[in-house]
This record gives sequence, structure tokens and C-alpha cells, in this order.
Amino acid sequence: MPLYWRIFLLNAVVLLAATALLLGPVTVSTPVLLTEAAILTGGLAAMLVANALLLRVGLAPLERLTRAMTTTDLLRPGRRPAVSGHGEIAELITTFNTMLDRLEEERATSSARALSAQEAERHRVSQELHDEVGQTLTAVLLELTRVAGEAPPAVREELRQVQETTRGSLEEIRRIARRLRPGVLDELGLTAALKALTTEFTHPGLSVRHHLDTDLPPLGRDTELVLYRVAQEGLTNTARHARARHAELTLRRTDAGVELRIHDDGRGIGAAPEGAGIRGMRERALLIGAGLALGPRPGGGTDVRITVPDRNR
Repeated sequence: MPLYWRIFLLNAVVLLAATALLLGPVTVSTPVLLTEAAILTGGLAAMLVANALLLRVGLAPLERLTRAMTTTDLLRPGRRPAVSGHGEIAELITTFNTMLDRLEEERATSSARALSAQEAERHRVSQELHDEVGQTLTAVLLELTRVAGEAPPAVREELRQVQETTRGSLEEIRRIARRLRPGVLDELGLTAALKALTTEFTHPGLSVRHHLDTDLPPLGRDTELVLYRVAQEGLTNTARHARARHAELTLRRTDAGVELRIHDDGRGIGAAPEGAGIRGMRERALLIGAGLALGPRPGGGTDVRITVPDRNR
């Protein structure tokens, strides 16, 4: 029975009972006697309690739906309020769940297009840096080497310093190009790309180790790119914010598929809100149907784990 009719009928029953009492042997004296006041007060209390109970039971599913609306995150799909109640309430919860299904599907589609365009733009910029800026700086470096060999001794040392500055700029350009689009990933595969990534982030203040299985199941190009980007973002957060001394990157085969894990011994994420980097990792994980878990590590530090299911099972 719809909620409207349930509330209406309950109030009708209470009002009819009150009318029956008024038309029956119950009377009210002037002044009101104590027993009459007790009966009237009890009847009013019974009516209020009955209304309160019905509203509590009838509207409880709406309260659960309200909580679900305020806590729903499209980056954590699959969470749905249970369909309960009757009539319009059950229909409302079902409609809300259907809306979530549609929104998650639309978000996944739009995110896939946006990330695809982002990767294409990264590839273009990386290629321009490597082919144009890199080649120009290489030509400048060669010309400086030639000029330094013919310059008088007084100027030669200054030219050597300019050479070193140019060489440093060239290495920085190449490093930026590699981070924008890792050529080693396309040429040598995920394992080699992750090894190069850990080497890139290792410096005197941070030691990054890797443990990479070699018997991985076949992974698609998109899956490898997502795993690489998650590892890159995780190590970037470690290097910039964690104040860690040690970090470890693990890629292993599991019974369910493939698991990539990055953990460090830094200060952890605490209660800080998720930034664009972490939300980007969640969006990438959704594109390949992977599960991403991020949180504090026992003993201190941060643990990032992405699990890719084996589609061949």
C-alpha cells in the first residue's frame, strides 16, 4: 500500500476512534476531572505515538536513501542502497540506482575520452620536445664544442660552462619527454618501463626498489599504460610529499590477475583530502575495471594497490 494511503488510513482510524469516544459514554465535565484529563491525554499520546511509529517505519528507507545520496562517489562504483519499503519509496530507490548506473557508465565513457585525448596530447608534446627542442639543443651543444676547441684559452673555460649548462638542459628536456610519454613502455614493455621508472625516482634521499614478476598474463596496451601511470603517480607523491627514505614497487601475478603495489615508509596521507593525482588514479583504474585501494600502511607510510582482474579466466 502506498505511503500516502497508509498515513491517511491511520489518521482516519485515530479520528474515528476519537469520534466514537465523544459520541459514546465518555463525557467531559466542567471543570475537567482528573480521570477525564488522563483519558484525553492518553488518547492524544496514543495518536501521536501511532503516527510517529508509522512515519518512522515508512520513512526509514528514505533516510537510508538520503545517506546514500550524500555519500555516493562515482569513482567508487557498485555501491547501491538496498531496495526496501513499498510503493513509491521502493520505486524511488530503484530509480536512484538506475540513475547511478547510467551516471557511472557516462562518467566512464567521458573519462576514457578525456584520458585518451590527454595521452595523445602528451605523446605530441613529448615528440616535439624530443624531435625539435632536443635536436636544437644537441646542435647547439655540438657547435659549442667546436667553438670551444678553436677559442682562445681565456674564453674556453666560459664556453665549457655554457656547454655543461646546455647539456644539463638537454637531459632535463629528455627526462620531461620520457615522463610525458615513456617510449620504453611501447618498445620494451611494462616490466622494463617500471624498472626505468624506479631508477628515475631513486636519488640520495630516496631509495626505490622493485620486485617484478616475469610470468605475467597477457596485458593489453591500455592496461599496461594504466599500471604505468598509477606507478608514476604513486612514486611522484612519495617523492614530493611523503618525506620517505625507502619505497618499494611490486608487480606480481595473483590468482585473480595482476597486482601492482607501491608502498613507502613516509609520513602517510593522514586526513588530507584526495587531490587530483589520486582521483586521476581512480579514474584510470575504472577504465580497465581494476580495483584501487589507497591508505595508511601498518607501521607507517602509504600503501597504493591496484588489482587488474584476469579477463582470460
